[in-house]
Amino acid sequence: MNADLRQQLQPHLLPHERILWSGQPKQGLTLSGMDALLIPFSLMWGGFAIFWNAMVWFGPFGGVDDGGADWFFKLWGLPFLVIGLYLIAGRFVHDAWLRRRIFYAVTDQRVIVLRGGSVSSLDIRRLPRLDLAQHRDGTGTLAFEPGTSGWMAANGLNWWLPALASPTRFFRIQDPRRVYELIHRNAQA
Repeated sequence: MNADLRQQLQPHLLPHERILWSGQPKQGLTLSGMDALLIPFSLMWGGFAIFWNAMVWFGPFGGVDDGGADWFFKLWGLPFLVIGLYLIAGRFVHDAWLRRRIFYAVTDQRVIVLRGGSVSSLDIRRLPRLDLAQHRDGTGTLAFEPGTSGWMAANGLNWWLPALASPTRFFRIQDPRRVYELIHRNAQA
């Protein structure tokens, strides 16, 4: 375990608690199956917003004095443009930024998720669920509570920012099978 990870986790350990494993979500760009739908949608939304703003700001309508209605249309399109740019590219940067600030640990007593300033933990012997979903890139996601994976977990924002989904899961970790078996063994002890 690297020093930064140990420093992040140490204040949240119980007396005599030992860390058995620690890690972070996969860093950088991550794509999921939902992106097959989200990317075309974001390109359509953003493309229309770019077209709208280009037409009202630089199109043939800009020179007509219509009593201020042109300013209404210019300003009306700006929020849609910002949302479109976020959906096209900003969400990937935002999700990567969030994942850099998430830390996971398996101790002899708990599974721990540190996300920013909040801590979520579950007693390792009383986990409501332990599911493993492996991804094509070799990473995997461990879910510890019902309703934390698949279509049921997606309330909308989770699709766009996977890092903000359930606070009680290990999202896209390296060597997920080994971590799954470690948790399973310690849950039985």
